[in-house]
Amino acid sequence: MTEDPKAAGGRPETQVRIGQGVQGRRELLVKALWIAVWLVFLSSPIQDLTGGRHTTAGTVAGTIGLTVFVCAYLTLVFRQMGAPFAPRTVALLLGTLLVLAPALTYGLGTQWSGLFVYLSVACGATLPLRLAYWAIPGSAIVMYLVGLRWGVYSVDDNMLMVVLIGFAMVGVGQLVRTTIELRKARATVAQLAANEERLRLARDLHDLLGHSLSLITLKSELAGRMLPEHPDKAAQQVNDIEQVSRQALVDVREAVTGYRRPRLAVELAGTQVALTAAGVTAELPPEPDLAGVPEEAESALAWALREAVTNVVRHSGADRCAVRLTHRQTLDGPMLELAVEDDGSGTGNGGFGNGLTGLTERLEKAGGTLEAGRVKHGFRLVARVPVAHTGDVGSGA
Repeated sequence: MTEDPKAAGGRPETQVRIGQGVQGRRELLVKALWIAVWLVFLSSPIQDLTGGRHTTAGTVAGTIGLTVFVCAYLTLVFRQMGAPFAPRTVALLLGTLLVLAPALTYGLGTQWSGLFVYLSVACGATLPLRLAYWAIPGSAIVMYLVGLRWGVYSVDDNMLMVVLIGFAMVGVGQLVRTTIELRKARATVAQLAANEERLRLARDLHDLLGHSLSLITLKSELAGRMLPEHPDKAAQQVNDIEQVSRQALVDVREAVTGYRRPRLAVELAGTQVALTAAGVTAELPPEPDLAGVPEEAESALAWALREAVTNVVRHSGADRCAVRLTHRQTLDGPMLELAVEDDGSGTGNGGFGNGLTGLTERLEKAGGTLEAGRVKHGFRLVARVPVAHTGDVGSGA
């Protein structure tokens, strides 16, 4: 259930991954547009440069300074949204902004005071919390002091905007850092779960085979010693070895079957991951109540859920998929019903494919049934298995 939706023929992931580097043209475009929106504060400096108010030397110096400022800002903030720079590089770029913002405003006029907004944003996005809490108000104070050079003695809206946007970026930076930590924690949990599963498998194999192999070794040694003088007793030992070996083989097969049997709760978790990765809105039930449900019936429903979700991801082109688990009282007795419905247009073709045919046979072995076909606004698959009790599990809608 964790296969790549692109490899499975589904649609690519639609959300922008926070705290990760740019992957592909689409993410590059989305992040570039998100940052470009905030370049609106450059309109005043650009108008000032093109208005002919300054000398040729002043216009050239202003153009060069503004270009360096914008490049440093974009480099710093764009990389900080993905793979951050080393602290020394961050300090260098932030120092460039800190020098150019007051220098250009002091030399060319208050039309350039919007540069302090970008300085505040950069401080909020890149600095640690303790430094950002001092740097953002400090940017506003420097802006006010530079304004005194041009006769501005009051606190205006621009200063308030510098403070508010700066602290807003502190929140965004915290969100990015928290997302990165959560992603690392999730990878660690997955690794620990895999290690725990390996240990459990090793434990079970030891418990299953340790005694049997020890007994086989002991009886083999006894048969070897008895063979020259007591061939009849040696034959009995060999017969015991055969019986122990057959029983060990049965135990191993039962253990492997248990490992391969899917669980409904696990498949529901995998369904959430697969549908989200494919850009499909998932409506899932809460933790299922499977008391009294035979393992074979649960396994059949888990296979049905896996097959249905695979079809949704690969073929449906759906935007929404709803999964419901409900206990129903029917003429054939109590049933646990799994319904998977999507609003796509490409899942069904009016007949059962190989996957659904095999699924029907699997459900019939568990005493259940399968219904699948087109509905008014998509495709619906319903699988039912017999259970020993009744009670509503929940719709999950």
